[in-house]
Amino acid sequence: MEHRQRVLSLTPAHVARVHRQIEDKGQPPGLMPQTDQDYADWVDRIIASHPAPDRPTQLFAYGSLIWRPEIEHGGEQGGVLPGWRRSFCLRQWRFRGSPEYPGLMMSLDLGGACQGVLFELPDKDLETQFHQLFRREFTIKPNTNIPRWLTVETDAGPVAALVFVMNRESPQYAGNLSPEDVADVLAQSCGHLGTGAEYLLNTVTQLEARGMHDEGLWRLQELVAERIGPV
Repeated sequence: MEHRQRVLSLTPAHVARVHRQIEDKGQPPGLMPQTDQDYADWVDRIIASHPAPDRPTQLFAYGSLIWRPEIEHGGEQGGVLPGWRRSFCLRQWRFRGSPEYPGLMMSLDLGGACQGVLFELPDKDLETQFHQLFRREFTIKPNTNIPRWLTVETDAGPVAALVFVMNRESPQYAGNLSPEDVADVLAQSCGHLGTGAEYLLNTVTQLEARGMHDEGLWRLQELVAERIGPV
């Protein structure tokens, strides 16, 4: 059967239409930032619980880590994380959201399964790498994303990997929103790092380039394009 390439409804032109110049005013009032000691405690805890310290450390990427890892890594391979799914369940008023144009970011919530990418981290100085990663993945207390060691299924067998999952106890947890509700937010959200529409477009594009089709994200990009309108 001839393979037919899927054509995205959401385009860079849609992204440009909703982009705004937003000044970063820091964390919104009432949110408590993580301290250096907090990060150090998390790093110590995760290194101490490493399930396979004699093997290369694997990092599971499911969203922006795929296309903006910001950390040195070696080889990569596809994998499936059972029991967790991509979900726009993290409310944001900074980064790709702002008080004027609130956003939603993806995290991993309970249920289903998630295709993603495993990055192999260098053996050297794992502590410094984790400090860099943790500062990227969570900035306030309580954590929005929690680092955990979980088992990812690959073609070569199960692999223990570091994964960041949603903290349902976080006040920023949005719960299980409908695709329509998520699309309403992503079609307008914007912060100093860009728009929710761009975040969605980048993720879908990178997954498709690796042969990973997420039906939920595909439908979502169609809904966001509809809400932004013709370009």
